[in-house]
Amino acid sequence: MALVIQLGGSLVAILVLAWIAHRLRLGGDARIRSEEEARALADEAIQGFAPVEIAIDRAGMGALCRDGAGRVLLLRRHGSHWASRLLDSHAHARLDRSLLTLATADRLFGSVTFDLGDEAPAWAASLRRIPS
Repeated sequence: MALVIQLGGSLVAILVLAWIAHRLRLGGDARIRSEEEARALADEAIQGFAPVEIAIDRAGMGALCRDGAGRVLLLRRHGSHWASRLLDSHAHARLDRSLLTLATADRLFGSVTFDLGDEAPAWAASLRRIPS
């Protein structure tokens, strides 16, 4: 009987922990699946940031968003959430076929490699407009 109570208690504890993790939005597979989602994330990162051009990584792990003023916002996955930075320079941009690797002045943010397919060369060229 004690074994059944212990098993039942363990099962209840596991279900409670799973419910808490779900409510806190822990885990999961966070990916950007559409331009609308990228727009919402950009607006969440910088209030009023309205992208006019968006490039989403093929795996959905990040996106580049350019607004009407020419500012470029880099979105990347950080666990099950999203981190963002405005690009302040093109000095840390590197193009290798369809892969565009970017870094910001914030060393803690790290570098990000996007697989943009055929869009990669155009985005790499357009980043040269950002002063070094």
